[in-house]
Formats: sequence, structure tokens, C-alpha cells
Amino acid sequence: MKVNTAPEQKSNLYCPSLTAYQRRETITINIGDIPMGSAYPIRVQSMTTVDTMDTQGSIDEVIRMVDSGCEYVRITAPSVKEAQNLENIRNGLRRSGIQVPLIADIHFTPNAAELAARIVEKVRINPGNYADRKRFEIIDYTDASYAAELERIREKFIPLVKICKEYGTAMRIGTNHGSLSDRILSRYGDTPLGMVESALEFLRICEEFNYFNIALSMKSSNTQVMVEAYRLLVQRLDEEGLKPYPLHLGVTEAGEAEDGRIKSAVGIGTLLEDGLGDTVRVSLTEAPEKEAPVARALIERYTVRTPHDFIEPVEHIPINPFQYARRDTDEVYNLGHMNVPRVVADYSGIPVQELSDLKSIGHFFLPVPDKWAMNDQGADFIYTGKNPVPFMLPNGLKEILDQDQWLVHPERSNKFPLFSVKEWIEADPDQVSESLNFIRGNIHTFQSEFLESVRSADHVVLIAFTDNEHAMPELRRFFYKLAERKIRVPVIIQRKYPVSMPDKLTLYAATDIGGLLVDGFGDGTLLMPQFDGFEDHAEKLGYAAGFNSIAFGILQAARTRMSKTEYISCPSCGRTLFDLQETTAMIRKHTEHLKGVKIGIMGCIVNGPGEMADADYGYVGMGKDKIALYRGQEVIKRSVTAAKAVEELIELIREDGRWIEPEEREILV
Repeated sequence: MKVNTAPEQKSNLYCPSLTAYQRRETITINIGDIPMGSAYPIRVQSMTTVDTMDTQGSIDEVIRMVDSGCEYVRITAPSVKEAQNLENIRNGLRRSGIQVPLIADIHFTPNAAELAARIVEKVRINPGNYADRKRFEIIDYTDASYAAELERIREKFIPLVKICKEYGTAMRIGTNHGSLSDRILSRYGDTPLGMVESALEFLRICEEFNYFNIALSMKSSNTQVMVEAYRLLVQRLDEEGLKPYPLHLGVTEAGEAEDGRIKSAVGIGTLLEDGLGDTVRVSLTEAPEKEAPVARALIERYTVRTPHDFIEPVEHIPINPFQYARRDTDEVYNLGHMNVPRVVADYSGIPVQELSDLKSIGHFFLPVPDKWAMNDQGADFIYTGKNPVPFMLPNGLKEILDQDQWLVHPERSNKFPLFSVKEWIEADPDQVSESLNFIRGNIHTFQSEFLESVRSADHVVLIAFTDNEHAMPELRRFFYKLAERKIRVPVIIQRKYPVSMPDKLTLYAATDIGGLLVDGFGDGTLLMPQFDGFEDHAEKLGYAAGFNSIAFGILQAARTRMSKTEYISCPSCGRTLFDLQETTAMIRKHTEHLKGVKIGIMGCIVNGPGEMADADYGYVGMGKDKIALYRGQEVIKRSVTAAKAVEELIELIREDGRWIEPEEREILV
């Protein structure tokens, strides 16, 4: 029998506080000389990419990772020979004065795990692969046959538990969304509940033997699933009276560059906001030493989070935090209800002078044939404040003006006004737009009386901002307020960031806005740059382009608006059978124009088809110079040579009628 919903909850609260920043209290686990748990700082870790049998190459890479900020280093051990070589790597590091704890990454090989547990400080096992079966088959288990499978797993797992306990070795029970066993999938479905139960089955065995030196993880390449699974895990641990184990946070196969950082922040940052998480691994398709600084930037934000402004506490969440559902609103103009979230570009500090000034937000004027064009990241609205655009805008872009400017503009019917709450209350009926009005405020100015006054308005959209250091929870508290009162007015999320913090900007914005989107909140974004004295017009336009790209990236990472090709690419490890960075770049070059298509690029089969659960197509290493091509989770072609694999992938997409030729317009490149 398949179970698709979580059991009835006593409470849907899943963290110490949804409004006051407070880190979840956990037990302490010992990993070498660097303990993990709530009494200690949130730790940074990453994983090597060099072949584990390359001893010196692995040592050199670990040293680079430690220099970049890694506190734990994970190394794959796919077989006994790699597990044995961990000792040589460890000894070489110790001779170099490097004491970093090592973690053996185990999937299908219990004997490798049992050997590694005697050598390194921690082992990671994946319940979906370790002593379980993955054949992508749906089996109708009876209670008896299910119990028999559990007993078989128990017999294979107990030896590792005993060894870890004897040697003082820590363990991570790390569930991956894409590698749930056929047994779990058959009973619980491809759900966060299935992920949680997969880990709990192994955890209960550990507790039976009084072995508690354990961290837990619930990883997925889908940020919504990842966030829901961690929340449900914490809630289930508490309900069952199990120990509050530390959490390892990560988004699998996040990708590369800006997209990879945004996706990581949406998942990891959302949980850190609620005080969940004790170690972080950011999985980028880049050199592993590039991952630790990103993880550190996410973590350090919370060392200065308290004290922050008071936010009214929450005793019961008015939504289901364990299952995604978008907040349903009334439709106002082209916002809310079934419309995708809209992107509002802020040009209030960038006076528009030329047609080309709009190129930064995806709108291009083509002198021949004398018309506008728009790319996949064309903003929906442009907020110009007190500086109206001096020419006619393209049809796909609408202008928002401050109310006083809108009142005197000769083209009021084609523009939309932005009010403060006070201006809206004081405005006469003939001083508002008949079709669309924006009202900006925060949780303090959007008081109950005001919200009731706009409850039935069919021409109002709210723009919600916050000045609270605990920004995302205060904005979320406002959305809870709307849900509690069943007010269906659409809401745009506004956040301001200095342009002087480019690296952190991406991570902070993805956390603050993405954390709301994964809960189904928000009908659009308004990212506002603070120029901090920058006056150069061209430089400001460059920042506008960056903010626009981040806004679309956040919407895509949160699975709320697909505007470009998505690459679910793993971060590489010693199992990888080709150069992931080079291959990802090559595939991107040929396919990045395929709007909304998701392509998985996996170095090996361990998490391959499973972690591509979200992907439309897959490119997976299966041997030296051998690639398997997938449609969803189905293998379509095996043993394709690497030289022909991209061409064959394109042909597969073409067969499905999803291939379009890249546009030749140079201006859009």
C-alpha cells in the first residue's frame, strides 16, 4: 500500500521559533577533534573530486579544501580498494600537519563501509543504496514482506553500527531524494515522508544498539522537496521521542556559477533562517575549494542575527509546511492566482535615457525591423519612481510610477501608481487607477483595518518590505497574517541590498525571497539596488542586469517560474567518469536556449537516474568514454561515446518535439 501523505501531526511547528532566531538544540557528535552540534559553530564541509586511488592528488586537493575553509572533508569509497587507500591519504595528510577529519562516502558496499569505519572519523551511508534495492520497480509489499526486507537490511547494517561504536566513528545517515529504494517508493511514494522514513529505519537500529554518534541529512535537487523533508524529519524525531540529532544541510546537484549558488541558498538558507542545520555542504559543479567560501557566507549571516526586532510569535502555522501549495489569490491585472510570479525591475535610481537602457532587463530594441524583442529574462514591470521613461515602452513591459508622478503623467492609462499606505487612505477615487494600484508597506503599516479595507479590492496589489534583520521570518509572518484572515490580495516581495556586496547579494536575496517562495508565498519580486554613491550610468545599468538575473534565478530555483534551461549537475567526486565542469559547459553551450527544459548531468550512476528525478533528460557516465542518455528516469541509449553524446542528446530532445533552433539575433546574445 502506498502512503502519499504524512501522518496526522500533533503540531505543525518544526523548529524552536518561526519568528525569533534561535538555533535548534541538538546532541553533540564527535568527528575527530571537531565536534558537531548546537553547542558548536555550524561546520563547513566539502567533497574531493580526485580519484580516491590517486593518493597524492587526493592529499593535495584536501589541503586546498582545508585552506579554503573546510572543517570536514568527504572522500568517496565505492569499493574496498578505495576504502583501503583512505588510510594512505589520511597518513599523508597527518604527515603534512593536516588534522582535518575525513568522511568516507559509501553507497552500495557495506564491506567498504565496515573497513572505512576503522580508518576515518566518519562514514556516510545512503539508506536507499546501502543494503537496499534500486531497480526502479514498483512492488506491492505486504506487511510481512516489508518486515522481511527490513530484517534483511538490519542484518547487513548491524555490523557497521557495532564497528562505528567500537572505534568511535561518527556516521551520517544521508537520504537522497533521487535514490530512494523500490521498497520505500512502493510504500510511501516519491515524497518527503518516504525520505524521512528511509532514514528513520536505519536510525532506529542505531538507537537499539545505543549508538548515537549520528548526523542526518535529507538531500534533493528540488528545493521544495529538500526543505519539506528536513522540516518533517525534525518534527518526526520529536514525535517519536528520538534524540535531536545534528543536521547536515545540502541541495544535491545544484549546478554551477550563479544558478548553483542561488539554488543552494534557497534550500540551505531557508532552513538556516529557522535555526536548523549544524553543518553545510554546498554542491557546485566547480572545484571543491570553491564550495567552502559559499557555505561560510551562508553560515556567517547567522552569527550576527540576534538581537533583532520583535516579531509576533506563531503558535500554529496556517499552511502545511511539509507540502508545497501556492497561496491562492485573486487575479489582479496579470498578477496572482494562476499567473507566474512577476519580476519588477527597479530603475527608480537609474533615469532611463535611451532605448538601449532597457537591454539590462531583457528588452531589446531592434532598429531593423523597427520593433522590440524580449529574451527569457525580460522583466514584467519597471519601477521608475519619480523618473518616468521618456519614450513608449514595449508591450511586454509596464511602468510603475510613484503616485504623485502618476497623477501628473499625460499617459496615466498606460502606467500604474505606487502608493504608501497613508497615500492610499487619503486618495480620492479619481486619484487611483481603475485597473492596477500598488501599495507599499510592511507588517506594521499593513494593519488589520487596512487589510480589511482592501480585502475585496480588484485593483490592488501589495508590495511588502521589511527593515528587520530577521527579514524572511518577518515577511513570512505577514503572509501568515493574510492566510489567517483569508485575505487574497496578491503580494510582491521587496528587498533592498547594497551593490557593494556582490557575492553575498546572490545568497542573501535567494534566502530571503526563495524562503518565502518555497512556502507558496509571493506573486512577484522587486529587488532594489542601493548604489552607495555609484553615479556612473552604465555601471548602474550593469547592476540592474545583475539584480534582474538574480530575481529570475530565484524564481526558477524555487520551482515557481521556469524561464531558462535548468542543469541538474552533480559537483563531481572520485566516482566521476568524465570532466563534469567541461561537459556541463559544453552541454550548456548547445542547449541553454531551451526555455524550461531540465537536463541532468551526472558523473556516475550512483545517484544518476534517481537524482535526475526532476530532469527531463539525463547525461550519465557509465564507464570510460561511455555515456547513457535518459528520458526522465528511463535509459534510452547506452554506451554512447562522449564525442557523440551531446549530438545524440540533442536528437533525443528533437524526437520529443522540444528542440528549437537557437535564435540568430546577435543583439540577444
